[in-house]
Amino acid sequence: MASFVSSHVLLFLVLIVSLVDFSSSARSLGESSDAPQQQLLFQYHNGPLLSGKISVNLIWYGKFSPAQRAIITDFITSLSSSKTKTVHPSVVTWREAIDKYYHLVKSYKASSLALSLGTQILDTNYSLGKSLTSKQIVQLASKGGQKDAINVVLTSSDVAVEGFCSSRCGTHGSALSARKINNGKTSKFAYIWVGNSETQCPGQCAWPFHQPIYGPQSPPLIAPNNDVGLDGMVINLASLLAGTATNPFGNGYFQGPKEAPLEAASACPGVFGKGAYPGYAGELLVDATTGASYNANGVNGRKYLLPALLDPSTSVCSTLV
Repeated sequence: MASFVSSHVLLFLVLIVSLVDFSSSARSLGESSDAPQQQLLFQYHNGPLLSGKISVNLIWYGKFSPAQRAIITDFITSLSSSKTKTVHPSVVTWREAIDKYYHLVKSYKASSLALSLGTQILDTNYSLGKSLTSKQIVQLASKGGQKDAINVVLTSSDVAVEGFCSSRCGTHGSALSARKINNGKTSKFAYIWVGNSETQCPGQCAWPFHQPIYGPQSPPLIAPNNDVGLDGMVINLASLLAGTATNPFGNGYFQGPKEAPLEAASACPGVFGKGAYPGYAGELLVDATTGASYNANGVNGRKYLLPALLDPSTSVCSTLV
């Protein structure tokens, strides 16, 4: 089973502390288009991309209030909502930027991916306990439908997950499906895990809505949905959805080693708006009433902060604002 780690904030913090060459590269990618930019060598490894109509099934593990669940479900619905497309910038515009990856592969149509909210499973009784291994995350993900789907496991703030906070904020990967395909072989399904970091490591996995543990100590931004943990989960979920679509089985689009790849969003750590650099998320929109920072509009009047995506044709991080 391949497993891919997406921790845009953790990577961002490591870049600050270690000052490796890629740190300056990431910084230049977040600057304005007028500045010279160092390009990343982003490669397509000839594997399949997710295409067609894909249901995003949610497995809620632990305690989430209805209001918290609505933040996530509205985000998923916003990915394909034509109603918000006229409200610039929008979540659907962010998702459509992923289509650029499909444009470069001749076997895919110009717009090959349609994401929609699928089924939801609530596991409020912690059926596997409050400390989960990676294997148990896959076990939970397997509860969702495995045909034309991405199964997303969301763990509440009181659930510890192997590697959570110490090395990752979330994961995406693939696992063997119980469904057999025509030639008798077992197919694979894609899954994602994201944890609520509100009480465990908000300075790592909910930045910029919480003071960072390391690096420049700029004031945290106000979360657009007034929930540091859930708004942080949206950032990580968005990053993982982009990685899942463009590198679902470990042989799609990525840069670097297959075991720890930089993907569509994780290649742009800490970049949310124009002019971003370590410790500064970039020039963002600010809600006049709440003072919250955001860069995308969604359904039901929602506002979200979404990560920049690497443009595969220019190898430059592209932001909504």
